[in-house]
Amino acid sequence: MTDFQVTSAGVEDIRRLADWADEEGWNPGSSDGQVFFPTDPAGFLFGRLDGEPVASVSAVRYGADFGFVGLYIARPPFRGKGYGIQVWNAGLERLSGRLVGLDGVVEQQANYRRSGFTAAWRNIRYEGTPSSGVMPGGVALVDARSVRFAELSRYDRRFFPAARDAFLASWIGLPDRTALAAVGDGRLQGLGVLRAARGPSRVGPLYASSEKVALALLMGLSRTSPGAPLAIDVPEPNRPAVRLVEQLGLTPSFEAARMYTGPAPDVDLAGMYGVTSLELG
Repeated sequence: MTDFQVTSAGVEDIRRLADWADEEGWNPGSSDGQVFFPTDPAGFLFGRLDGEPVASVSAVRYGADFGFVGLYIARPPFRGKGYGIQVWNAGLERLSGRLVGLDGVVEQQANYRRSGFTAAWRNIRYEGTPSSGVMPGGVALVDARSVRFAELSRYDRRFFPAARDAFLASWIGLPDRTALAAVGDGRLQGLGVLRAARGPSRVGPLYASSEKVALALLMGLSRTSPGAPLAIDVPEPNRPAVRLVEQLGLTPSFEAARMYTGPAPDVDLAGMYGVTSLELG
């Protein structure tokens, strides 16, 4: 007789989860767990069969009324046996009463629709080594950690449905990442973060007031590792963002749908040149 239980994750589980995500081809950031786990330690669930982890999901709470689901994985030998859906249901139960979002890979989107999710837009991952170009003038880039955090937090709220100060502080502050801010006319005009990953380094978020600012940030980030490939998840409705990465020679490699259980939140999609797609599923 087998024993299957859904329990919260421990620190060692988070390391295991990064390996699972890498095997799925999702290219997780090398230190993403150090940000997400402290943000909501109870938000990572594992299904354990006779004590062995066989399935996972993240169900992270932000603020009082938003949540994000991801890292929905059943290990290949245990798929089709009902273990994954039990973990999935436990994750949704944890976020009951909230608007819930996720980034759904193509093969799972029909299942997510059956769970009440509706697609809002597609995020397309572009990868490659940016072609050399001229840094646009008139854009001042500074280390984002030198900007008053309250200003960064207010800016981030234009693009994310809930306050996430603890997450944001860790996201820009870890040593394996570069965070740049574009400033001008006495205000913040853009923010970009580059982080080490299992494969090409990941850019996200990339927020900008214009295509010119976005180009400056992307070039500034890429120049910290000259000649190295990077990956950025671009919201397809932002056509200037798509045009920018294609002009730099990056090519599509992956896609996911941003989906929600209710109306899509009011975020500044036009200023979102690269999203923080970390919790794929």
